[in-house]
Amino acid sequence: MSDKGLSDEAATAACKDGDPITKDFMMQQTMLRVKDPLKSLDFYTRILGMKLLQKFDFPSMRFSLFFLGYEDKKEIPTGSMSLELVWSEFNWGSESDESQSYHNGNSDPRGFGHIGIAVPDVDVACKLFEEQGVTFVKKPNDGKMKGLAFIQDPDGYWIEILSPNTMVSITS
Repeated sequence: MSDKGLSDEAATAACKDGDPITKDFMMQQTMLRVKDPLKSLDFYTRILGMKLLQKFDFPSMRFSLFFLGYEDKKEIPTGSMSLELVWSEFNWGSESDESQSYHNGNSDPRGFGHIGIAVPDVDVACKLFEEQGVTFVKKPNDGKMKGLAFIQDPDGYWIEILSPNTMVSITS
């Protein structure tokens, strides 16, 4: 690989056809561990406009699952992405433990990066986030990549705010 990134040709050559049974596979969810489900549910519903689709409690194992998304169905979507928030055996009660926190993947050692939320207008969305006191990692006009933002949820996970309509101009 070069210091100029991966060429289009090399990226295309690295991609192979999956087994025929994979034709109906789809990305369905991503999961984040949360310290305080009340703060996280408030953030993802009130600030980002998601809906609570389903909630599952497993008292004997001391964990709960919360599935959120942008569909109106009260079930885990089968045709679009959902976000699974996990409040697990390691953190039932963690909302009152000041020492409890999760690694957001963006400090060393780096790993997980962010989730992305598509919005019609990044500036309008960011104005709402500012009014709601949301923590920004990057505002739309900061840095080299103009027109997209990064905010943080209550656990410090990064969320990219972007408009698919402007992605081509951002990469130019």
